[in-house]
Amino acid sequence: MAAIASPQPTLLALDRIAKQFGGVRAVDGLTLTVDRGELRCLIGPNGAGKSTIFKLIMGAEQPTAGTIRFDGRVINRWPTWRRAREGLSIKMQIPGVYPELTVRDNMRVAAQNHIPMGSMEDETYRLLARVGLEHAGEELTKNLSHGQQQWLEIGMALSASPQMLLLDEPTAGMGPGETEETARLVQSLNAEGTTIVVIEHDMAFVRRVARNVTVLHLGRVFAEGTIAEIEANERVTDIYLGRT
Repeated sequence: MAAIASPQPTLLALDRIAKQFGGVRAVDGLTLTVDRGELRCLIGPNGAGKSTIFKLIMGAEQPTAGTIRFDGRVINRWPTWRRAREGLSIKMQIPGVYPELTVRDNMRVAAQNHIPMGSMEDETYRLLARVGLEHAGEELTKNLSHGQQQWLEIGMALSASPQMLLLDEPTAGMGPGETEETARLVQSLNAEGTTIVVIEHDMAFVRRVARNVTVLHLGRVFAEGTIAEIEANERVTDIYLGRT
């Protein structure tokens, strides 16, 4: 009997990716790999290419050059819906929720293509409970706090049971308490097996959650390492202080 091949450790690989908008290169020959089960933070000054990289991964933008592999397959030509179906999910910086719908209805909208109708009520409750909103199901979404809306969108992204979850500045606009709750949520999702890549400017949050940190600058990988290694890197400090 033939042995069953084990999954490759690398889940996402960007190989010499470039993205040009007119005469501007937002991403410039970037190479980056993320292993299964990893929790990676991407940091860097504004204009470093962070959000563009997420758009390239999800298919909202197409690379000018280079190759994107997910789970061992080249996905450059895959439409966004196929990437989502195959295990990629994203929560953007600005919550993409429907403010006039209830919290539960928002979850139903996100889950309708991923969860059978017969399981919808149980699954939407489970997902809301997973992000701490089980008691807010009948609330209008516009009445939630900013942090709760962010958590709702994370729950909506989880409805696809993703292998990899991309989070674009999940703590933007949050106070310390909501930021701490978000850190706990992200860590627990990762502990359950979801590979997570986070774009974040809040370094307290990065210190709290990151195992590995990638610093981007001018569309390239500038430095990688643990948070301690990154914070001890004077060249990284120079980037944030505008000295390079």
